[in-house]
Amino acid sequence: MVHRNAPLSETGRLRLAQCVVDDGWPLRRAAERFQVAVTTAARWSARYRAEGPAGMADRSSRPHRSPNQTPTRTERRIIKVRV
Repeated sequence: MVHRNAPLSETGRLRLAQCVVDDGWPLRRAAERFQVAVTTAARWSARYRAEGPAGMADRSSRPHRSPNQTPTRTERRIIKVRV
């Protein structure tokens, strides 16, 4: 499933990255051609260099960690009061 705000699908990202990495297009030109920001084109190109076509897959936007998460004990007490 494609993220609803994603400007390109996995295939579009792969094409953009191949233009930059394999064909030697400048980032700015590729970004204009595919109608994305230059930073986005750079990100996808870097992923393609590092991971190949597999790097173009959608990734989770879930945070890796949550330092201010409510302690489990407090969370359980809140749920108990609600029920």
